[in-house]
Amino acid sequence: MAVTEHPNATPAALAAHIASALRSAIAERGRASLAVSGGKSPIALFEALRGQDLDWAKVSVILVDERVVPRDHADSNTALVARHLLQGAAAAARFVPFFRELPAVLSEQVLDRLAQDANERIAHLPWPLDLAVLGMGEDAHTASLFPGAPGCAHALESTERLAWVTPATAPHARLTLTLPSLLAARELVLSIAGESKLAVYRRAAQQADAALPVSLVINQTQTPVSVWMA
Repeated sequence: MAVTEHPNATPAALAAHIASALRSAIAERGRASLAVSGGKSPIALFEALRGQDLDWAKVSVILVDERVVPRDHADSNTALVARHLLQGAAAAARFVPFFRELPAVLSEQVLDRLAQDANERIAHLPWPLDLAVLGMGEDAHTASLFPGAPGCAHALESTERLAWVTPATAPHARLTLTLPSLLAARELVLSIAGESKLAVYRRAAQQADAALPVSLVINQTQTPVSVWMA
């Protein structure tokens, strides 16, 4: 599939694109599924998206990735989505968190159980995803597929929809959609802002390289990708 680039993109334009895809999914299949990324970058997008004319009650929303922190933690993507996306009419959407309670101590065995439980929690959603909105870090990670991090190699290949990753370069263990589950989506959106990230994107677009995980999204022929550059 070809990559479609949208230079000088605005949050409003991307929100309209996402809403159009979700409306089409509802018209064709009666419901739609959307995965969104967290962090500070998508806030303007979320606030534009929640105002779109959409039958939100027919939309299921999950995260692309989540930090393994309580919901009241400042770094919780679940709380971010609740504050900035699931407001107004969009509050009618069905949001499925990856977890509710967390143990006090995290080990690989505990992360295995969290990932297993999260996979069971999201199993009933309408798969494949209609659309997943991805971001990208300056180290070329996307979702929580951090290059070289414990768990990343597994998450790049796992047949499960979710896996854990523990990045050395960012705080908190993560649960993330695996690369195969992302590539099974009907459409992927990659949102990039800033010249430094654009340079990383251009480098990653040259060829697939596991050291640049976003390149595995860009350089594939399974799933259409649209790149929105602010």
